[in-house]
Amino acid sequence: MAEKHRPHTPTHRVGERLLRLVGPDGAPLAEREVEVAQTRHAFGFGSTGFELIPHANGETDATALAEDWLGVFDTATLPFYRGDFEPRPGVTQTERIRTAARWFAERGVRLKGHPLVWHTVKAPWMDALPLDEAWRVTLDRIRRELTDFAGLIDTWDVVNEAVIMPVFENEPDGIPNVISRIARAKGRIPVIREAFAAARETNPHAMLLLNDFDLSSAYECLIEGLLENGVQIDAIGLQTHMHQGYWGEETMLAMVDRFARYGLPLHLTENTLLSGELMPAHIVDLNDYQPATWPSTAEGEARQADELVRHYRSLVGHPAVASITYWGITDDGAWLGAPAGLVRADGSRKPAYDALRALVRGEWWLAPTRLRTDAEGRIRVSGFLGDYRVTADAASAAFAIEHAGEDAAVTPLLLR
Repeated sequence: MAEKHRPHTPTHRVGERLLRLVGPDGAPLAEREVEVAQTRHAFGFGSTGFELIPHANGETDATALAEDWLGVFDTATLPFYRGDFEPRPGVTQTERIRTAARWFAERGVRLKGHPLVWHTVKAPWMDALPLDEAWRVTLDRIRRELTDFAGLIDTWDVVNEAVIMPVFENEPDGIPNVISRIARAKGRIPVIREAFAAARETNPHAMLLLNDFDLSSAYECLIEGLLENGVQIDAIGLQTHMHQGYWGEETMLAMVDRFARYGLPLHLTENTLLSGELMPAHIVDLNDYQPATWPSTAEGEARQADELVRHYRSLVGHPAVASITYWGITDDGAWLGAPAGLVRADGSRKPAYDALRALVRGEWWLAPTRLRTDAEGRIRVSGFLGDYRVTADAASAAFAIEHAGEDAAVTPLLLR
């Protein structure tokens, strides 16, 4: 029997399968040594994939960073900020992002596109368009991306930060952005409803998220309004950039409980914990604080590692949480220049990297394990919900542990 889950592993994340292994001739693999290993979690342990796009496209060699990334994460967020993705009408980053997406997919990584509709990192060329035309262009963009990336990226942040969208005025160019103007003219609920409808019609199999950093009652009211108006949201995105310090388990779980009441999976889409000086508490908009230098420190790195473990343990322990995405593996190019990565700008690992890996690919992971089948070719496998592979000599087969608890049924599994 494979090793049982450890005491700190939430039982709702662990399942058990009884398999009957058979060879190509249909005979049971009786009294045989086999190896079982986990290949991916059902839970989404994610990070941004932004840093590896140049590597995937052969523009740079970031082999060490790629190995560190793949050593922990199995879910990548790729950028679709319209101002960067389509700086001029019809001139897109489609092939470059698709190459990166394929690179990740070939390594078993799930993918999410972020975001399709947002009022910032805008495409300035859209600001001059009449509102009706700008909205048509926005919906056409949704249909285009879900068509071009179908089967490769099937999870999307459809609308990002809608709570403040109608009141957010300017980008650095000082020109009121057209998405906010559309949201004021149409209303947030119609904007979101139409955006989700365009995405759903284009790819009915996609997982569509609403994502926000405003976790106040205003977001709850928006979600309730959408659900009452029949908008099908597949998962709720919750951003927790903690540049001003870890919120703590009690605050985090109270917040998660508020959003869990909708009965939808919760994705912690943007998580940040610092390994240096914390941002002053009086800063309201995190973008307003960008010091000339913001170094990682030994004291800060120890704090980050401790807080990261506490953060992940508490969230993985909550049954409504389906995914956690850490916002950037490296300090090199980190948002706001903050020391937020799990590896330093020089590529060396921080204690937080090792601490998270010890959870995701240690305590919550079934490493290659030797088992022996019984006289009927049966083995019992227990582990974190996810994908597995069993190997006997040169033959192997994939299987999944999909449900918590013990599955009493015996599942035949053909090894080839």
